Amino acid sequence: MSRVLIAEDETRIAAFIEKGLRANGFATAVVNDGRAARAAAAGGDFDLLILDIGLPGMDGFEVLRALRAERVSIPVVILTARDSVQDTVAALEGGADDYMPKPFRFEELLARVRLRLSGGRQTETTVLTCGDLSLDLRTRRAQAGNRTVDLSAREFALAETFLRHPGQVLAREQLLSHVWGYDFDPGSNVVDVYVRYLRRKLGASRIETVRGMGYRLVAN
Repeated sequence: MSRVLIAEDETRIAAFIEKGLRANGFATAVVNDGRAARAAAAGGDFDLLILDIGLPGMDGFEVLRALRAERVSIPVVILTARDSVQDTVAALEGGADDYMPKPFRFEELLARVRLRLSGGRQTETTVLTCGDLSLDLRTRRAQAGNRTVDLSAREFALAETFLRHPGQVLAREQLLSHVWGYDFDPGSNVVDVYVRYLRRKLGASRIETVRGMGYRLVAN
């Protein structure tokens, strides 16, 4: 089981990442300041570090520089609200292996974590399929039977989540966190609205309602 250290001082975001990683089979630990992140990452007990830039005490750039200066080779995925080109370059040149701006979708973070844990050699799936429904992640096109379907960015993200979990019942809360990220209103009906959109475009029978539980993608 891979061990991931999460260095994030915003409790809600840290809990969101930790819950998602544990649900996907990772062991996790959370620290909320830079000095603790440096010490834990240098200890050799973790396989990857998710590092927020805006940490108190010692910011993420300082932590990264210190780890690389000490020849600590743990893969590091930078997570930050800063999204300028300069910050991206600084993170990567400072020794980060990947960089994700906030807000983010958990599915994308998970894919990046898996890729870095595989040493960057993993061949990522580019086309997801379920029955005669397919989603091309490179061209952002959906194919339902013989039809090419245009999806909005949010519709595409929701369809992608269903196609990554075919036949699995996904609760509304899961869909909210995967598609809308950590900054969502749990009382919102936005999932139901977008499921209706997908049913109109892809076919009503493809997404089943499981009463009291959520939704499930089925093969046609």
